[in-house]
Amino acid sequence: MTVSALTRPGERRRLVVKLSEIDWTFCAAITVIAVAGGAMLYSVAGGEWKPWAAQHLIRYGLWFVVMIALATLDLQVWFALAYPVYAVGLVLLVAVAAHGHSSLGARRWLDFGPIHQFQPSEVMKIGLVLALARFYHSLSGRRAKLSWWLLIPALLIAMPVALVMKQPDLGTAVTLLPVFFGVAYLAGLRMRLLGIIAIACLPLGLFAYKFALKDYQRQRIETFLDPSQDPRGAGYQTIQARVTVGSGGLTGKGFRQGTQGALKYLPVAHNDFIFSVLAEEQGFIGVLAALGLYLFVILRSIEAARLAKDRLGAYLVGGIISGFAFQVIYNVTMSAGLAPVKGITLPLMSYGGSSLIASLAGFGLILNVRMRRFTN
Repeated sequence: MTVSALTRPGERRRLVVKLSEIDWTFCAAITVIAVAGGAMLYSVAGGEWKPWAAQHLIRYGLWFVVMIALATLDLQVWFALAYPVYAVGLVLLVAVAAHGHSSLGARRWLDFGPIHQFQPSEVMKIGLVLALARFYHSLSGRRAKLSWWLLIPALLIAMPVALVMKQPDLGTAVTLLPVFFGVAYLAGLRMRLLGIIAIACLPLGLFAYKFALKDYQRQRIETFLDPSQDPRGAGYQTIQARVTVGSGGLTGKGFRQGTQGALKYLPVAHNDFIFSVLAEEQGFIGVLAALGLYLFVILRSIEAARLAKDRLGAYLVGGIISGFAFQVIYNVTMSAGLAPVKGITLPLMSYGGSSLIASLAGFGLILNVRMRRFTN
């Protein structure tokens, strides 16, 4: 049976209008970033499509279609699914703790048949955004005590953070915090209160540094401050990241002419340090172009939040783009050796299926919110 037989003429026209209302400029920007990531993965592999570049581009193409589908789905469906999606995310994180796949001393992944090393903590970002947006939307127009206004969201974020920290995965746990602040700020969190929270967290941070962090996590912070303490051990990645970025100069060494990533001097160049590879091969000009694309995506998303027809849409966009922006900023500074090394990937460019799924699902929601400004 054809689509025309299943839909009335008015419905078919509405489908066409919806597709035409998608922000294709936004889609083009993220596609350019993803293709640039595929090119860098191809270069790091020594001019081979396997094992990273081909999978990265194929996954992007498949999930791009899913992103467009999510963009056309009624936002009220997401409102209804908010808490169930969050609950499923928590269950998956518990499953990781009980039966997760271990690698390099961490238990962060689940295997679902043909889907290997699925990372629920990445998808949990979407569940957290949905849950926080629904909670604050339910308070719209109602007077709520400050304790209630902050207590429930604190619990919503504390549970996944605790489970992710247990894996241990401090990097991903940290990326959940900007999601909360992005939604809470749009919901009315005052900057003064945010400052008070930040000051109150200082002694908590010192306590965590002393008692909660693993030995290797403390060592990463210490060697970031002085990489020369252990240049062949914990300080190696920071030193090599700085060397890789600095060697690119103004115009870079040229595509596939980089040495740090291709010759394995820079560890996990295909994942955490893909931006360092870009800086080495394309230089300062290439870095500016990539950062310009990321900035465009962020500003376009902020515009979507401003144009949102209701608070729910604004909250969703605010939470998604806050987490995205933090991840970009941290990875770029880490890749330049200006921040402690954490397992925080560069969205759309780094190799990693779970991260790509989370990014494109979030963008699908942003496109959805932007499209809704046309509806009555």
